[in-house]
Amino acid sequence: MSDLESLDQLQTGGFDPFADAEADDQAAGEYIHVRVQQRNGRKSLTTVQGIQESFDYKKVLKAFKKQFCCNGTVVEDVELGKVIQLQGDQRKNVHQFLVQEGIVKNKDLIKIHGF
Repeated sequence: MSDLESLDQLQTGGFDPFADAEADDQAAGEYIHVRVQQRNGRKSLTTVQGIQESFDYKKVLKAFKKQFCCNGTVVEDVELGKVIQLQGDQRKNVHQFLVQEGIVKNKDLIKIHGF
């Protein structure tokens, strides 16, 4: 697309700058979301959502706990399905672990959220 065509679309309103974001929302089922939540004071909680159902969540949790030296649990949520919760801010550790162990095929499929 040339610069003139994109300029025409901007002027006529035919260009949607959020089209990519909407496409990401529609394919949200294939992403793994890693979030951190602030609890009280210095304490935080890391949640991992979207791991394929073919993996045993308890075994993944056991590996997380052993490698990161933290505690955690698997929570069954009505809307989100199974979610792994870990103590502390483990976002980078979880990202590296998922890529190294081959749980996720492409590291771009991991969305890291938080402050």
